[in-house]
Order: sequence, then C-alpha cells, then structure tokens
Amino acid sequence: MMHWFALKVFYNKVFDIESALSKDNIETYIPCEETIIIRGGNRQKVRKPIINSLMFFRSSVTDALRIQQDFTDRVILYTRREEYRRIPLIIPDDEMNTFMLVTSAGEKGVEYYEDSPKFHQGDRVRVTDGVFKGAVGHICRIKKNRRLVVAIEGVCAVATTYIPHTFLEQIHD
Repeated sequence: MMHWFALKVFYNKVFDIESALSKDNIETYIPCEETIIIRGGNRQKVRKPIINSLMFFRSSVTDALRIQQDFTDRVILYTRREEYRRIPLIIPDDEMNTFMLVTSAGEKGVEYYEDSPKFHQGDRVRVTDGVFKGAVGHICRIKKNRRLVVAIEGVCAVATTYIPHTFLEQIHD
C-alpha cells in the first residue's frame, strides 16, 4: 500500500534527493515558491524550497525504509514511536492533499513552521471559496488575523493568509 512520508534532507539537497527518487518513479513533493534571480544580467525563474530541508514522497513502508538506508548520510525519515521502536510516520492522504493545496496556491503572506505547533485550540473548518477552497484545518488568531492552520502532525504546519469568515464552514466531528 502506498503512503506519504516526510524526509529531513541534510545540506539543503532536496532537489538532488528528488532527482534520485524520480529515477525510481517515486512521487515526490517539495513545497516551493518560484523566485526570480539575476545571474550575469539574465533573469531566471528558480524553484526555492519554502521549508528548508523538507520533502515528501509517496511509497510503501518497505520502500520508505529502503530510502532511509540508501540515503542514510543525507536524510532522516520522520518516524513515530510505537511501543519500544520507531516506525515511519505515515501521513494520511487527506492531510497531505490539503497541505499541497495550501502550499501550492502561490499566495503571499503564508507562514511556515518547521515543527508542527499546537494550534488546535480553534474550530475545525473547511474553506468554501477563494484560492484555498477545499482546504481543511483549524482556525487560529495569528498577528490579530483569522488564519487557517494546516498541520502535518510531527512534521510541520502552514498558516494561510487572512480568510474571510464567509469563506469558512465549521466542521463538526
């Protein structure tokens, strides 16, 4: 069975690891933004990771463990503790899909947190309109604005820009 996993990549070499995994037809996702740099008088668009050293990939648990072994000196696979051992942290598809929706929207003012802070004090909501339509997360006040926080437990979190109240629908679990 295929799942999403997260890697902490050393030396900011996420694109090298992405390239190596793509040779094995492993789906990857790196939260990036496009920036323009000027080299030798030429303007170039380049991909820049939004959260340094973080990438995601989709594979089986067996392949995730193999990737950790193959790149042992260059990456750390995010894990969770189960009884007395550590096992790969499986990221649920719906959590990953929401995270990809929010991080690929291209909105300015989105804030990223390398560790997933405890933002769960707010209401659980779904965005019904706008660039984040379909995203599910928790509402928090950050810098006096109402923000949607989407977290991948144990890995990272992202806080959107302001979302109007009329674009939010409360979810009752």
